[in-house]
Order: sequence, then structure tokens, then C-alpha cells
Amino acid sequence: MNNGIAVVGGGIGGLTAALALIRRGVAVDVYEQAPALKELGAGVQISSNGSRVLAALGLAEAVGRRGVVVAGKEIRLWSTGQTWKLFDLGAVSVRLYGFPYVMFHRGDLHAILLDAIRRERPGAIHLDHRCVGVEQDEGGVTLRFANGRAAHADIAVGADGVQSQVRAALFGEDRPEFTGIVAWRGLVPRDRVPQGIKMDVGTNWVGPGGHVVHYPVRGGALLNFVGLRERDDWQVESWTVQGTRDEFANDFRGWHPDIHACIRSVDAPYKWALFARPPMSVWRRGRVTLLGDACHAMLPMMAQGAVMALEDAWTLAACLAADPDQQRALARYEALRQPRCRRIVEAANANARNYHLKGPTRAVAHAGLRAVNRLAPTRLIERFAWLYDHDPTAL
Repeated sequence: MNNGIAVVGGGIGGLTAALALIRRGVAVDVYEQAPALKELGAGVQISSNGSRVLAALGLAEAVGRRGVVVAGKEIRLWSTGQTWKLFDLGAVSVRLYGFPYVMFHRGDLHAILLDAIRRERPGAIHLDHRCVGVEQDEGGVTLRFANGRAAHADIAVGADGVQSQVRAALFGEDRPEFTGIVAWRGLVPRDRVPQGIKMDVGTNWVGPGGHVVHYPVRGGALLNFVGLRERDDWQVESWTVQGTRDEFANDFRGWHPDIHACIRSVDAPYKWALFARPPMSVWRRGRVTLLGDACHAMLPMMAQGAVMALEDAWTLAACLAADPDQQRALARYEALRQPRCRRIVEAANANARNYHLKGPTRAVAHAGLRAVNRLAPTRLIERFAWLYDHDPTAL
């Protein structure tokens, strides 16, 4: 039997896996539950370890056209706006790691991948295919969909996100734990961004019980604005629930005027609850494996969720192309990826705690960060070398 590879999920990870396999001459079909591929109004950060994968896929020119390369990252205090540099990026990222740190509107990165797949394998993407069942035997995998259709493949990849149906079919329902943090997101048009906010850097505001992240996307035409706040009265894990500006502003009452100017200018604020999932010790069953958030969902405190999906996708394609024994290739993919992803999940969990320190501990931590920045300005970026200098394409 030679039915190729089926990828469940048409997000960034699923599309990257499909493209990486297509470039290796493998027949791939992508099954996406949405009836149409709509633009998701959210930003995504792609550090050098991810932009390296995009370049290896021949997408560097498109990345340069649609992404924003920021000069660096900075920290600001929630009440006064006092600012200090976290670390340089821009040319520094290219010099240290060979590739840029790029900020995207998620829809722009998605479109880059979609366009590349459609050029090389028209008809590879099947919409309105929500996976409801996975069956397998020695001959292959059968996927069953809510629309009554079925698909057969040699190998299936569950790239269907944090609420993965493929994961549930393999391992049963998961039990995520609510973190006590609610996240807001929205986009601010550049002409409404207050003068005090820089559009050439990524900024983290830190304060009691919350933090705010913003950075430019879509060529600097928009500011992606995200606010995270400790509260326990909202536990819906969905990116598509719209809130109000008044509720958003109330969550950051007393914060700097620039924060509130942005909140007033957000076109449509959305909110979702953050849930933590422990790293999975096993990603596969027989001919079916998982990728991205389906197997290592992480809190957004390391800005690596999409990047890990890119790394997964390249590694999976390389393993399958290098070994004719497909199940052995899946085992190698899991062995290569699992330790790194576990480390990043744990680092993101630690950052969630650090960003939300309270009382004297918070003041000490902020003072320590300022001292490190002043006395040893390269120390912080050196801490991230293990992350940004990783080369999955060397496999």
C-alpha cells in the first residue's frame, strides 16, 4: 500500500510538515476542520531557530516581505513605564545565529506556507474535514471525518492543536490544568499607537499579577497587543471568544496610560484562558504520531509555540525521508524532539511564575534584571543561545 502521509490540521505546524515532505517528493494530504481558511488576527514570533527552517524551505524572500525584523526586546514597568533593554536582536540575531528574529501577523505566515503548498501540490489541502476517528492496522491508517468521509494513509500526523482529536483517539482525553491566567489579544493600527510605544522592538510590561506584550506585525502597519492577567472567573480555552474593551481595561486598572491608550484602540479584543498540560512521554501509537501543540502545548511565555512546530515539522520530514522503515522513523523523530520540547515547556512554566511575582520578591527580581542588564549586557542573550542557535536542518 502506498497512500502517502495524512496530516490532520492546517495550522502552521501541519502546513510546514506538509511542505517539508512535498519538497522531499512525498505524497501528502492535509485535512483541516475549518470550512474556510480565515485569517486569525494574532501575532506570532519566529526566532532564528524557526526562521532557519523557513529559509531551508525556500521561503526566505517571502519571510522578508511579510515579516518584521525587530531591533530587540525591552522590559517596561507597569506603572511608570521605566524601560530597560532585555537584549538586542535584528542584526545581532543574524550575526550570532545566522538568521533573523521575525514578527508576523499569523495570517501572513500561514499564507506563505499555503501559497508554497498550492504551487507544488494543488489539491493537497482538504477543508471541512474534522477528524472524529483514527483506526490503524499493519496496512496503514484510516481517518474518519465528521462529514462522513474517510481517508487512508501509510502514516498519519496529528497537528491539530491543543484540543487535538488525534491525541484523544490515541491516548484518551487529556486533563489540562487552569493556570489562573486569562489572556487578551488584539491588533492596534499604527496610527492609533501612542507616541511612547516603540514600533521597532518587542516589549514586555511587567507588573503585579499580570504582564503585557506587544510588537509590530504586517510591515509595522499593526501592533500586536497581548495582555495576561491573573483571574479565576474565566476558564474558556478558545481564541475566538470576543470580550469588551471595558473588561480588558478593567483587568489592567492602574497600569500606564500607554497601555490603556492601546486597549482603547484595539479593534476587537479577544480573551482566552491559559491551561497547562504536562509534557507527554509518548507521542505516537503505531503509524500515527503527533506534532506541535498536539503533543507539547506550552504557555506563551517563551514565544516558542509556533517555532517548536516548525522544528518538529522539519525533523519529522527528515526522519521519514531518511528511513524506509516508517515506524522506526517516527520513533527517531520522537526521540530527537521530545527532550528539547520538554525543556521549553518547563521554561515557559517558570517564566509564567516569574512574570507574575508579587510584593518584595517582584521588586528584588526587577532590580536584579536591571543590574544584569547594566553590568553584563550580553548575559541575557547568552542564556538563550541553546534555544536560538539550534539547527534542526542539520539532521
